[in-house]
Amino acid sequence: MRSTAPATASTLPRWGVLASALTLTAADLALKALAEHRLTGGPGPHLLGLLELRLTYNPGVAFSLGATLPARVIVALTGLITAALAAYAWHAVPTAPLLGRVGLAAMLGGALANLIDRSLDGVVTDYLHSGWWPTFNLADAFIVCGAVLLVLTSARHRAPASPGKDPDSWT
Repeated sequence: MRSTAPATASTLPRWGVLASALTLTAADLALKALAEHRLTGGPGPHLLGLLELRLTYNPGVAFSLGATLPARVIVALTGLITAALAAYAWHAVPTAPLLGRVGLAAMLGGALANLIDRSLDGVVTDYLHSGWWPTFNLADAFIVCGAVLLVLTSARHRAPASPGKDPDSWT
């Protein structure tokens, strides 16, 4: 028998984070496709303010780590990490502050976009270059910004201590 009960207070934020993550995933994948279309065989890098548009492909993970591993290994590892992040987000979202939810959505959206991109041909499409940092993409920016938001919110909102337990104790 199906339950017709309305969504609980804990499921609404979860669906909001999922919808946000999927929206960010779609935005990144669309920009990657646009970058490939516009920058392939073109006259070279295009200036975009402080950034330069330059098409590159990364067979590894962050900073090309693991670039010599078979693509299926990288896809499997990033798939596991993305699944673990999704499970953590599903568990943490109901009690997370708003900025923590935004951070989780950004990290999950970026991780999912890079996983999908890598699953297609074994590489991630990068197109933003600063001149002083390795070339990256919007999904990478989502992941980093989301992680920063999570660190900031976790530092600001400590979990309540169990009764009778010292909140500064590691045990």
